[in-house]
Amino acid sequence: MAQEKVAFIGLGVMGYPMAGHLKNAGFNTTVFNRTTSKAQAWADEYKADFAVTPREAAQSCDVVFVCVGNDDDVRSVIYGDDGVLASMKAGSVLVDHTTTSATLAEELSVACQDKGIHFIDAPVSGGQAGAENGVLTVMCGGDQTVFDAVKPVIDAYAKQVVLMGKNGQGQRCKMVNQICITGILQGLSEALVLAQASGLDIEQMVNVLKHGAAGSWQMENRAITMAQDKFDFGFAIDWMRKDLGICLDEATGKGIELPLTKEVDEKYASLQAQGFGRMDTSVLIKAQ
Repeated sequence: MAQEKVAFIGLGVMGYPMAGHLKNAGFNTTVFNRTTSKAQAWADEYKADFAVTPREAAQSCDVVFVCVGNDDDVRSVIYGDDGVLASMKAGSVLVDHTTTSATLAEELSVACQDKGIHFIDAPVSGGQAGAENGVLTVMCGGDQTVFDAVKPVIDAYAKQVVLMGKNGQGQRCKMVNQICITGILQGLSEALVLAQASGLDIEQMVNVLKHGAAGSWQMENRAITMAQDKFDFGFAIDWMRKDLGICLDEATGKGIELPLTKEVDEKYASLQAQGFGRMDTSVLIKAQ
């Protein structure tokens, strides 16, 4: 597998280290980024190649990975004369790590099928630290045979890679993931407000509670920094609002309500208006 040629499109805080893990695992890796200087820096660091268009990056590749911002960003690097579909060879695999709508995943599946290309929607969880340490959780949608073929490549930067069902189901699993995070952060925010008002030692409290039923990744990694009023790191609320919008749209399409998700999304909107858009999602405590 390590002799395969792969491309990675999008070198943000997630994509940059993910592509690096592929190169370090022995894959022949070419990258593309809208800001060419960043692709050049990656190529210099990893002694590998970069391309000036997605089409050039995808040329002759066995697997092409995409990790960009939103549905429109994905379309901009997939379609058109300079998009990856313009040069991907028949039988190759397109893997989209971007968190998008399930509708886009289903759209891309059809577009790829028309060109004899396989498609896997594969949003990730684990944040920048997970990408840097190569321990991401990857939720996939697609065909079992295609998944089995591409999983050893994804394993280069993941600790868990699971096929959730047909195309779109990976994205739907990521929606559930974001809703769970939202609910935990809302509860943690309210709990910390009470804890601080009650004079509890926050660090001591976290060390006690994280081992019990209230324990979570958010409590262990964010409670103390939330209490210290530190938010200049991690997953920005600008991106979480994008993700929650996807969740709410999916729910509307299925005729169901997500009242807590809607409430927290509105709180994040208020925080954005106050200039906190680039702060970590744990800044939700400021909206209590």
